[in-house]
Amino acid sequence: MSVVQTIPAAATPADSTQREIRVNRQDSNTSSNQNRELTPLETISHGGPTLQGPPANVSFAAERLHRLNHMAAVFRHWSREGYFPQSFWTNPLGVHFGLLTASDIVLVNLDGRVIGGNRSRPANTAGFLIHAAVHEARGDVDAACHCHSPAGKAWSATGRRLDMMTQDACKFLGDAHAVYDAYGGIDCPLARPARQGCILKNHGLLTVGRTVDEAAWLFDATEHACRDQLAVEAATAGGVNGVTKALIGEEQARVNFELEADADYCYAEFQVYYDYEYQMSGGQFTK
Repeated sequence: MSVVQTIPAAATPADSTQREIRVNRQDSNTSSNQNRELTPLETISHGGPTLQGPPANVSFAAERLHRLNHMAAVFRHWSREGYFPQSFWTNPLGVHFGLLTASDIVLVNLDGRVIGGNRSRPANTAGFLIHAAVHEARGDVDAACHCHSPAGKAWSATGRRLDMMTQDACKFLGDAHAVYDAYGGIDCPLARPARQGCILKNHGLLTVGRTVDEAAWLFDATEHACRDQLAVEAATAGGVNGVTKALIGEEQARVNFELEADADYCYAEFQVYYDYEYQMSGGQFTK
């Protein structure tokens, strides 16, 4: 049960190679009035200011502080949602997730040794192997979320992928999610670069991202999709009263995926939870 994050040797600008939705807009600043493509954040921001993606911090210290603060916010959000996490830049044993601050977090290397952060309490080793495997296999991943959330844990017992029947589920279209069809083991179920989420059979959920915020937003989306799938399966079981399951068509599911699975889009969407936790705690988790 964890939020995992690696810290780079040096801060780098945010990846500029983001997927773009092909939506035409007239560029009033050019005499030719040519159409141009909108990013997912521009597409969802209908007029006025555009939601912002993760900051391109220029210093290592600023990038680390940003990640630790947002990681602490994720833990507090998960506490409100009833999830039960652990991590790499990890929460220590003996601190309630809803009280976690940035200075509480422990830095653990791939060998499981504490190398920085809070040394006053031990790290939780229960989730170490799977997160070490993720970070060793996916150099493009800076954060991973794993948790035994209620709906995710229940749906994982079916050993089935999610059906594309809600917007949440469409974030995991095609190869973007998979089922790890084994209980236990240390193989990385997210070794493929395109994969953003995994259902660990009889276990729970796992999502990854280039920011803590992206991975956390995708985790929420997976949990909600599992909850919805469980409800629909129950409602349509046995064909009672002629109720059937309706899936989203491939083309529309692809449109939803290209918009809502975008890294900057996911980061921006999670900021409402970050702001909520900041407001509710008076910024205490940043200490």
